[in-house]
Amino acid sequence: MQQPAQNLESKIKELWPEDGPSNLEVEKYVKKYSKEKIVIKCGGKVLLDQSLLNNLIEDIVILKKLGLTPILVHGGGLGIKKKLDEQNIKSKFIMGLRVTDGKMINIVENTMTEFNKEIVSALEKKSCKAKSITIKKNNIIYVEQENKELGFVGKPKRVDAKLLKEIIKEDFIPVIVPMGLDEKGVPYNINADTAAGAIARSIKSRRLMLLTDIDGVLDNNEKLISEINTAEAKELINSETIHGGMIPKVKTCIDAINNGVRAVVILDGRKPHSILFELFSDKGSGTLIRK
Repeated sequence: MQQPAQNLESKIKELWPEDGPSNLEVEKYVKKYSKEKIVIKCGGKVLLDQSLLNNLIEDIVILKKLGLTPILVHGGGLGIKKKLDEQNIKSKFIMGLRVTDGKMINIVENTMTEFNKEIVSALEKKSCKAKSITIKKNNIIYVEQENKELGFVGKPKRVDAKLLKEIIKEDFIPVIVPMGLDEKGVPYNINADTAAGAIARSIKSRRLMLLTDIDGVLDNNEKLISEINTAEAKELINSETIHGGMIPKVKTCIDAINNGVRAVVILDGRKPHSILFELFSDKGSGTLIRK
């Protein structure tokens, strides 16, 4: 059911931040995305900087109150690094993925759970119902080991979309820890972008938004590429224009688009209201990837 125009207009006015996109463009996009599922992955500095986190929470609350269905998957890489550094544990990365041993997986889980509680609590303070989804309470991601070399790093095999949809139906914003269990119930860390991609595919979300610490996909001159298709994205990986931690991000985008997600965007989570600019303005924000 569409919200009456007058009602919608006053709602936008009431919720809209001063430094958000122009009010004039917002209404048509609210109608476009009404009731659509939007999977948002946040990580990097956003989780460690209180003002950036508050900004993100505000945007998600606005999406929810305007009738969209946000689903949040959070990383925790920088927080995990901080904890590992405190214990003098060195991290090793292969193709942008952290090698995770038995001791490390506990640190990963504890750090992620702390972030999760913080996000849920912040949403609830803004009168938004939110629910933690963790491997201990209500696991939704089932995995197999990515490879022996990476240790406890999992590759999603199946997402319990039924459980996720039930949580959404009860009007909660799902806040998901990117971890999963294998068939023996052993916990595995999952790259947060990969986890978000698997979730977006499982519910055929309208959009997948990967918030990161850079503007988006950059060309060889470090300039933002505002839109590419999946063939161009593959070419940028092959030519090593896309490298390091950006590889799993872009591969996740390609995979999601090939499996029913309409469009994926990689954007800078440090920029104020980047989610609102991407969804509700003509110029968007970050790099949009489509078929």
